[in-house]
Amino acid sequence: MFTRRSFLATASVAAIAPSLAAAQDQDFDPTPQVVRIKKDFQPGQMLILPRSYYLYFVTEPRKAIRYGVGVGKAGLEFTGTATIDVKKEWPTWRPTDEMIERSPQTYGRFKGNDYVQPGGPDNPLGARALYLFQNGVDTYFRIHGTTQPETIGHSASNGCIRMLNDHVIDLYQRVPIGTVVTVL
Repeated sequence: MFTRRSFLATASVAAIAPSLAAAQDQDFDPTPQVVRIKKDFQPGQMLILPRSYYLYFVTEPRKAIRYGVGVGKAGLEFTGTATIDVKKEWPTWRPTDEMIERSPQTYGRFKGNDYVQPGGPDNPLGARALYLFQNGVDTYFRIHGTTQPETIGHSASNGCIRMLNDHVIDLYQRVPIGTVVTVL
């Protein structure tokens, strides 16, 4: 069924990266691939198109590495422009107070204490995390690995951009502090 949402998603992809619009007709493939991108985006910039579940890291004029991602559930997604101001390997994690309130059955062990889950293979942020800031202020949104690889290609998170751990490790090595991230 053709909905307003699918029309807007296709239109936004076509407006940003016309050569990528044809990819919407193909099956979702999270495998990193080099693709063409509109010249509006400069090398070193990152573009995330949540409705198509892809993150693009621009490597040279008109070329980007495309990674499959998982994104925030409806109403929890981040949009706008931010910069990567912090990068961490095997980051620690604690849900936000809003996450604890929204899902007490999932995050109840964090209620009423200062417990922070240590980094490691069981940590929800996975192997690496890139922290998004706006005007020097933490947005509490991250681009990170995941312990739930089945969520890649879906709207399943509390707002963060999830990647397969191998893919976020690759991206982490490529992006410096200060990288501009645009989420449409």
